[in-house]
Amino acid sequence: MDDFNKRLDEFSEQALSETFTEDNQNNYAEALFEKIKHVNEHGQEFWYARDLQGALDYTQWRRFNETIERAKTACKNSGESISDHFAEVGKTIEMPKNAVKKILDYQLSRYACYLIVQNGDPRKKVIALGQTYFAVKTRQQELIENYDSLDEDRKRLAIRNEMKIHNKSLAEAAKQAGVETPRDYAVFQNKGYQGLYGGLGQKEIHARKELKKSQNILDHMGSTELAANLFRATQTDEKLRKENITGKKVANHTHFEVGRKVRQTIAELGGTMPEDLPTPQKSIQQIEREQRKNLPD
Repeated sequence: MDDFNKRLDEFSEQALSETFTEDNQNNYAEALFEKIKHVNEHGQEFWYARDLQGALDYTQWRRFNETIERAKTACKNSGESISDHFAEVGKTIEMPKNAVKKILDYQLSRYACYLIVQNGDPRKKVIALGQTYFAVKTRQQELIENYDSLDEDRKRLAIRNEMKIHNKSLAEAAKQAGVETPRDYAVFQNKGYQGLYGGLGQKEIHARKELKKSQNILDHMGSTELAANLFRATQTDEKLRKENITGKKVANHTHFEVGRKVRQTIAELGGTMPEDLPTPQKSIQQIEREQRKNLPD
């Protein structure tokens, strides 16, 4: 934990400077806000306001509580129950001479945190990082909650958009592992496909789908096939980071093995192998154009 905190402090100094890259800023935000997240006995995640105060670089509780009050107002105006997202809890802190003092704290939902950073001091760079983090995570949660009510086209759009986010994260994790050049990354990606598709690489999948050279195979997958690839990408990303994997060969093998495990799981569940799933008639781009046409003027 001490090593993690030291690393986080290093990220903090860089993230709040002008020279830190966007990817590293996002990684810092992920580490910062996930580190102070809690999960209750019902599996529900929450953040303590006092922890969030420190993460967002507020030195005075009075100032931060003003931001919380603005967030509460925004919550009420959105039609949500304040108590569902801002649960008051008491905390005790040690004082001199063995005395204790009770202070106000809140258990905050992800949505509450989102509203707080939206109403925070815009001059603080960490506020901008928090806005991005909680906006993305809140959108992902909404996607999960509403997924079953979506039709096939919207499911494809939703998962394809998630693939874009997670492929970016996977690329960063692969780079940290030593997959540096575009050619290296192409080989790395191909290994993942080969594991998932029973030895078929990107070129072979492309041919089976009878696509043009310029067409991306991910834009011509149904929701089930996209979901399998999303799982492959997220699990590989997590494994590379968690196990601090280094070296191109090891990273490539990891991606292949994760793909193979996903394929094995599909087989155990009696599912259809991804290479045998039908190719949709419409591409993701066609669906996006149709949805834009249906938007009200």
